Amino acid sequence: MTTVDARAVTGVAARVRRDPALAAAVATLWLLLALFVVYPLAMLLARIFWDHGELSVAGLASVLTDRHQIRAFANSLLLALFVGVFGTLLGFLFAFTAARCRLPRAIVSTIDASVLLPLVSPPFTTAIGLIFSFGPRGLITYGLLGIKGFTVYGMGSTMLAETLTYFPIAYLTLRPMLAAIDPNIEGMALSLGASRRRVFRTVTLPLCIPGLANAFLLLFAASLADFATPLILGGNQFPVLPTQAYLQITGLFDFRGGAVLSFVLLVPALAVFLLQRQWVGRRFYVTITGKGAGQTPFDSVAPGVRWLLLAACIAVASLIVYLYALLLYASLVVALGANHAFTLQHYRVIFTEGLKPIHDTLIIAALATPLGGLYGVLLGYLVARKLFPGRRSMEAVSMINYALPGTIVGIAYLIAFNDPPFVLTGTALLIVACYVFRYGPTGIRTTIALLQQIDRSLEEASLGLGARSGTTFRRVTLPLILPAFFAGLGVVFIRSMTAISATIFLVSIGWTLITVKILENITELALGPAAAFSVLVVVIVFVVIAGIGRALRLLRAQGAPPVTSMLGGWSRP
Repeated sequence: MTTVDARAVTGVAARVRRDPALAAAVATLWLLLALFVVYPLAMLLARIFWDHGELSVAGLASVLTDRHQIRAFANSLLLALFVGVFGTLLGFLFAFTAARCRLPRAIVSTIDASVLLPLVSPPFTTAIGLIFSFGPRGLITYGLLGIKGFTVYGMGSTMLAETLTYFPIAYLTLRPMLAAIDPNIEGMALSLGASRRRVFRTVTLPLCIPGLANAFLLLFAASLADFATPLILGGNQFPVLPTQAYLQITGLFDFRGGAVLSFVLLVPALAVFLLQRQWVGRRFYVTITGKGAGQTPFDSVAPGVRWLLLAACIAVASLIVYLYALLLYASLVVALGANHAFTLQHYRVIFTEGLKPIHDTLIIAALATPLGGLYGVLLGYLVARKLFPGRRSMEAVSMINYALPGTIVGIAYLIAFNDPPFVLTGTALLIVACYVFRYGPTGIRTTIALLQQIDRSLEEASLGLGARSGTTFRRVTLPLILPAFFAGLGVVFIRSMTAISATIFLVSIGWTLITVKILENITELALGPAAAFSVLVVVIVFVVIAGIGRALRLLRAQGAPPVTSMLGGWSRP
């Protein structure tokens, strides 16, 4: 370090010491990050490479030489590849249709609502719908076609369920990019004699390549981390690494074996995350000139092709709506495929025998949601606006739990907090901490992005008038970044109601969750209550998100700056 650099660091440290509020906030955040991010990961690595007081790679070697585990690892990569490719293509189809086909707003809004259903429900909801449709007593295979003994389990159904669940992530990634492309660029190519097909191939598609790559990486990571869908639809026919790690711990009580399997999954997961960040960092690959007065609408799709694209989107959206409507129907009949008499018995079951997981989930969500929103805004503000030693390191550490698959986070928490000095396993505190530090980074990124649009002179004026940083944050900055706070609230609440891959390892007799109860019902073939639970989750999430959306609209009406859509943070299952 040069003398100038040393003086700069010393000056920054001196300013931190002179501001007690800043010093206290930084120290508290580092303490929490060390306890709930660094410590669990360190304990996970220690369990893998430290055996009886000696460094050992025997556990890792045993996995790498086990044909069954190698097969599970290959299946995980293959499934993630297929879901990434087909989900990205499907997302691009919807995004291109919505952004370039000049459809009526009512049609686009209807398609949006159906596409977003998988994002506000447990990640295995489509898997339940596929079982109801194509299972041994499925409505289509048995009821309509009369096929007996048909099996829906395997790679094909798992891939279809994950693609339908995660392709909205690609849609939300690609639609803003397509909408932001200057139509004059395509219009000029058309005026020079190029056909619409050539304009699409040589102009539109190349401008979308970074977005397509980013969408693929997001879907690849989401599929790689998915635990519940392969557990329900894959079974013994199609094992994947997350389910193998889960069975290793819950079935064999082999913590070290589960840790080793999760570490094997860690390598491609981190590689995908780093590639994703690289593509995001190059987002200015597309030159955006804005929607100025000089732009003219570009009719990029011929009428015949427009209706063909719309028909394809309606077909997929109809399939999604059908699966969720079937879920609602299954919750209202005695036994789908055997007795279709209407009943409310399944709802009586969930509001009596299943009342505890509902109660526990709502309490945990009520605790995690404001804490996650506050954590995201505070850390994002400090990183974006304050200078202190280790600022970039804090930002990087805060993203670790977000980048890791939920299975790895859950196993790390289980290993770290199952023994002294921090025995938290089975408590609500641990589940809340898992949600806050896994999904809170969405609020961090939103806050940083929003602060980049706010002139620093507003805060500098407050500080120049003698206000401390805490007062400036509370009275000047916080009102401006409240939309980011609500965005973080939305994401943390949704994941508190729907996530399972991490928290499946953290529930106990004292505290359980609706998603875990749904999974238990499916494994016990109690599909009616599972459907009723799923419908309840969707309704609760829609009601709460509608309330958050209304609050955001009220804030904007009062002059608050716009905020990036909350849906951007829904990519981590």
